[in-house]
Amino acid sequence: MAASPDTAFAYDTLIRGATVIDGSGAAARVADVALREGRIARIVDIDADGGDAEQRIASAAAADVIDAAGLVLAPGFIDVHTHDDTNVVRQPEMMPKLSQGVTTVVVGNCGISAAPVTLRGEPPDPMNLLGDADAFRYPSFAAYVDAIAAARPAVNVAALVGHTALRSNHLDRLDRAAGADEIAAMRAQLQEALDHGALGLSTGLAYANAFAAPTEEVLALAEPLAHAGALYATHLRSEFAEILDAMDEAFRIGRHARVPVVISHLKCAGVDNWGRSGAVLAALDAAQRWQPVGCDCYPYTASSSTLDLKQVTGDFDIMVTWSEAHPGMGGRLLADIAAEWQVDLHEAARRLQPAGAVYHCMEDADVDRILAHPATVIGSDGLPNDPLPHPRLWGAFPRVLGHYARDRELFPLTIAIAKMTGMSAERFGLAGRGFVREGHWADLVLFDAATIRDAATFTEPMQPAEGIAAVWVNGTLSWSRRRATGARAGRFLPRGEPAPAVADAIADT
Repeated sequence: MAASPDTAFAYDTLIRGATVIDGSGAAARVADVALREGRIARIVDIDADGGDAEQRIASAAAADVIDAAGLVLAPGFIDVHTHDDTNVVRQPEMMPKLSQGVTTVVVGNCGISAAPVTLRGEPPDPMNLLGDADAFRYPSFAAYVDAIAAARPAVNVAALVGHTALRSNHLDRLDRAAGADEIAAMRAQLQEALDHGALGLSTGLAYANAFAAPTEEVLALAEPLAHAGALYATHLRSEFAEILDAMDEAFRIGRHARVPVVISHLKCAGVDNWGRSGAVLAALDAAQRWQPVGCDCYPYTASSSTLDLKQVTGDFDIMVTWSEAHPGMGGRLLADIAAEWQVDLHEAARRLQPAGAVYHCMEDADVDRILAHPATVIGSDGLPNDPLPHPRLWGAFPRVLGHYARDRELFPLTIAIAKMTGMSAERFGLAGRGFVREGHWADLVLFDAATIRDAATFTEPMQPAEGIAAVWVNGTLSWSRRRATGARAGRFLPRGEPAPAVADAIADT
């Protein structure tokens, strides 16, 4: 229903008769939901008989009316672990995320961020996952915030600051610890970012260009976080045999800085590590008694990153996704490449450098336990610049809803949605997001619970999900009928932004 120029409507959009799952974990209910000026202005529950017509929101009250009978209306999904830092500016349509119902991305994970960065040559590994040197144009965090505003991405953006990015700004080489003056310089840049709304600090201590940083370096760098109300997110120093020690290090940093800890993409990687998820989660539970600790997880048994010589093994399949030295090897198994070259796996990996890879390094039982844990929220960890990306880039969130919640019944749909919305918003301090509530921003996704599924595969990864009917970002219809509308209504979300007042949202209705 379209508005005529001389007609005044109470609402911009009315979503009628949707099965609302509000992001809190509460039971589903049927309701009419009205949007105005980017926010949820009114919600009217409907009883089992269809409700009193006089109590329901009239179709004539809205400029656009969506019949949502039989469909689920949920908060827009929040991807808490992304590497979309440069893509939100360079490819602001954000199709891989928008098409699966994601309305907010958190960038700057694993110690790598687009800002603040001043390069002296090519970006060091793994910062090269974000693009080549030309992609790093933001010497200050404020410059990055301005770039997002100018680009107008299709999704909202919240950002962490990467420890490796800071190290690359101030150290002459990254295979050593930072000195006192270098830590002071890094802290100054971190403080500038916090002053402009950064969510906190991230580290990627498993990577070679951060591994040399001792715990004391991170302790000192994390000290400004508490005053800003920020958090500490970490790609652990090890996700293999030493994972419990690495978790202890993360918890120690959080206690010292007096801030919440988020363990990124928690997993039990490597054949010798399979079956240890019970001990890993017990360690997380024990830490939660004394400090705020959580984790994120993606719903796959394969990881993806740069081709790391330390992770090369014959215990599981490793697929090369790209190689600068040998571009034609993308999409092939490392073992097949090594056999063709008549060399061992490590020599083949060395010849391919720099390169990317997918590691089939986990088992289903561990992924199930971690996904189902009450402290776990969902992040895709997708790599948008890979020529052959891991399918999690396009399919992570529908996979949770279809494969894990509906088909395998790992958890109820209400809990699955909470792990992708309300829990994520609360953990990362995204006020006014993550819930279907009056006064909240109208980041929403409408989907068919019976048909939603991820279509992306390891061989055909760039496939939009099925079952997503519509996506609104800040009240603007941005995805409908399996295609983008062309609207780009996302914005930068600073840490600690005040939530909109309910009274403001529903006034004069």
